[in-house]
Amino acid sequence: MIIRTVRQADYSPISDLLMTTFSKSQNGYGGEAALVERIRKDPTYKRRFEIVADQAGRLVGYGLLSNVIIENENQSKTGLCLAPMAVIASHQRQGIGKQIVTELEHRAALAKFPFISVLGWPDYYGKLGYQRASQFGIKPPFPAPDDTYMIKAIIPNGLSGVQGTVHYLRAFGM
Repeated sequence: MIIRTVRQADYSPISDLLMTTFSKSQNGYGGEAALVERIRKDPTYKRRFEIVADQAGRLVGYGLLSNVIIENENQSKTGLCLAPMAVIASHQRQGIGKQIVTELEHRAALAKFPFISVLGWPDYYGKLGYQRASQFGIKPPFPAPDDTYMIKAIIPNGLSGVQGTVHYLRAFGM
């Protein structure tokens, strides 16, 4: 299996992967495939932040980073959010998700983005070094259980002095 940057030929299989994987999840399908299509049209979209886990030509995992801004009355700071990220059911619990997240974090660090935020499972993302965003005075723009909205500094001091509300791309519809 290899983790690689997305190709245009991957777009349809990615949509299928997202619809299938999220449909079988506890929260159900929430339009993740359409979200990805909208993010790709945003001027801040970067292909290097969209990756797949490819096993002999079959996509078994996916991850995408897009820009977010954390702002308050005094400052704003641009970082990234991880959404969506998925691994097909038959390949879960094999470390593929961790490989996807690790690769995306590496790419974000190379591009000097200071942090990545995520709304997800606390047990899973906590093992990857993500912490409750509220600990840093950072809050989502929507109601979310405190333990599920997380953030991680990707470069040294990436969260230093960062506080406020996270603002997503228009693609998210917020």
